[in-house]
Amino acid sequence: MDEEQVRLHPWADADFWLLERLNSPEMTEHLGGPEDEARLADRHRRYLALESGCMYRVESAGSGETVGSIGFWEREWRGEPVWETGWGVLLEFQGRGLAALAARAVVEAARAVGRYRYLHAFPSVDHHASNSVCRKAGFTLLGEAEFEYPKGHWITSNDWRVDLEDL
Repeated sequence: MDEEQVRLHPWADADFWLLERLNSPEMTEHLGGPEDEARLADRHRRYLALESGCMYRVESAGSGETVGSIGFWEREWRGEPVWETGWGVLLEFQGRGLAALAARAVVEAARAVGRYRYLHAFPSVDHHASNSVCRKAGFTLLGEAEFEYPKGHWITSNDWRVDLEDL
C-alpha cells in the first residue's frame, strides 16, 4: 500500500465549515470544549487575517477530501519569540497518520519562512494521539509546562519542539 500524502491549502473564507466540524465535543475534549458561534467566527477571521504564520486546510492528496486543519503562528515562549503549531483531523480520517504528515509539512512551511529557530507544539499531557503526532513528526519532547488554552483554562501540556535550523 502506498503511503498517504497530504496537501496544505492556505485558509480561505470558504473554510468556515471546517472550523464548525472541528468544534465538536469529541474534537475539543482536550482544548476546553466547543466554542460558541461568535468565538468560532472570531477564530475564522483571525485565521484569515494572520500576518505572521499561516493556517491551512489539510487535504488528502489521494482523494482530494478535506481531512482537517493545521497552522503555525507567532507566540512568545519563555522570553523568546517562537512559532507554535496546532492541528485537528476530522474524526472519520483519524488513525491514518494524516496529522503527522501535515505536521511534517507545516514544519517545512515554518522553516521556509525563516523567521524563528523553533516550532513548538503544546498538546495536553493526556492527549495521547497529539503527543504521538509530535513524536512521529520529529519533534523533541522538552518536558511538561502549564499552558493556558483557551484563555482562563489551564492545562498541563507537553512542550514539543523542532529546531528549524537543524536539517
